[in-house]
Amino acid sequence: MLVLSRRVGERLIIGDDIVITVIDVRSDGVRIGIDAPRSVRVNRAEVLEAVKRANEEAARSGGDEATVKSLRALRPPTT
Repeated sequence: MLVLSRRVGERLIIGDDIVITVIDVRSDGVRIGIDAPRSVRVNRAEVLEAVKRANEEAARSGGDEATVKSLRALRPPTT
């Protein structure tokens, strides 16, 4: 993991087409802006974990196949 210090307004560039900008720094967190192509998925980790848990629970509960399929569709593909 690369750890960097940035100030408000400073940017990080990932590859050729992803730019992360520090928008605001507060005592309880940091606001960042992410500029990326539409083809790049940007998700919050806690949302992905919640979807994963819901998918696993649906699969264990033996829910109908249509429900399981729709929940799996919410999860981004793994790389």
